[in-house]
Amino acid sequence: MTASRVKAIEERLTAEFSPAHLQVKDQSHLHEGHAGARDGRGHFRVLIIADAFRDKTQLQRHRMVYAALGELMRTDIHALAIDAWSPKELDRDTV
Repeated sequence: MTASRVKAIEERLTAEFSPAHLQVKDQSHLHEGHAGARDGRGHFRVLIIADAFRDKTQLQRHRMVYAALGELMRTDIHALAIDAWSPKELDRDTV
């Protein structure tokens, strides 16, 4: 089920942002026994580099990612760490 969750996250973010780079890591195993993990939803980390994030604040970027994931945030994802950058920012070695 975890692989399908990662795939679902990747598919939604790819469809929404056409990222230059996308990496989704399932970190649920790091949170076993955590109160928030008891409901079966997972903990994930996303690194996404997309032009859509140009000139956006971190808060705006996170909201964009949450919106793209839609109901997965309620049904499959308990916690989500987001690193969202525009390609131009990488040219300046900010990551």
